[in-house]
Amino acid sequence: MALYTFGMFAKPAEDPANDGFYELNDPIFELVDQAEGLIARSGYASDPGPDPWGTEVYPRFYNERGDGWSPATLSLWTDLEALFSFTYFGLHAVALKRGREWFQKPSWPPLVMWWHTDQGYPTWAEGVGRQEHLHDHGPTPTAFNFKEPFDENGVPIKLDKARIRELRSSRVAN
Repeated sequence: MALYTFGMFAKPAEDPANDGFYELNDPIFELVDQAEGLIARSGYASDPGPDPWGTEVYPRFYNERGDGWSPATLSLWTDLEALFSFTYFGLHAVALKRGREWFQKPSWPPLVMWWHTDQGYPTWAEGVGRQEHLHDHGPTPTAFNFKEPFDENGVPIKLDKARIRELRSSRVAN
């Protein structure tokens, strides 16, 4: 399962109002790199770490304000529940709750998921295309969210709550 996320700061990237975001960024990346269910994540051409998966591009919702970038992620996961567990519990959930401090309220989907079946990794351009598809058409097997997910065959599914509880309890035990 591929995930692309995109947000835009409410103030310029280097504004002190975003200091909390930067303080949490590296610890969250350390946690995601160890998260159960993560296959891999794309890095950024401008940063040390994993190699980027293609040229970094932004969706049409991006408004360049002199920052030259905006927070975005691209990653591959084994399943919906592992991704959901990482996203909505633990330190990442703390950051999400504080998101209003740093980000514009989006008029676009902040995340998009799809089943990546091609060889290799998805590209930034593919993530952008999927996000724009979700914005334009709503959830479909091509691009969806946690509220209306699909399985690998394009069939609507529900999150497995028992698996999410299992993932949460195993993370707390470690």
